Amino acid sequence: MVEFEQVINTRRSIRQYQDRDVSDDDIMKILKAGMQAPGSRLGAEPWEFIVVRDKKTLDELAEIKPRVKTAPVAIVLVANIERAFYKAHWQQDMSAACENMLLEAVNLGLGGLWNGVAPTEETMDEVAKLFDLDNVNLVPFSVVTIGYPADGWENKFMDKFDEARIHYERY
Repeated sequence: MVEFEQVINTRRSIRQYQDRDVSDDDIMKILKAGMQAPGSRLGAEPWEFIVVRDKKTLDELAEIKPRVKTAPVAIVLVANIERAFYKAHWQQDMSAACENMLLEAVNLGLGGLWNGVAPTEETMDEVAKLFDLDNVNLVPFSVVTIGYPADGWENKFMDKFDEARIHYERY
């Protein structure tokens, strides 16, 4: 395991991956990290996940979200709105799960990319159709690609700190 500060400081959006499988154990750790995210209300978290490894399905998904093309695995994050406690805030819960998953990927020596789906209706409809999400309460939120970063795409520190963006008490 990597130190937490190093995980935070080196997580990057990885857009190219090695042609190398990700273990079932690592995928399960990433899914567990997503489910450990804080939600609006304990026991009412809306997240569900579709793990995609099949090359044909990945290719179909890449027609919607092109960055999926080189990934050995993609995880579709689906919000089950019926289960969400605050129906208007499900995207916040899903965002927390998504970022936890991306941080765990770095912790495991992998890389990941948050491919946005919601709130773009057309993209949401295409992803829903591909994965047979024909229930109005099942809403695709994002697609996280996971894999070993290709050369030149490694997780690395980039100093993004800007003290001018910090305000106290008022803007």
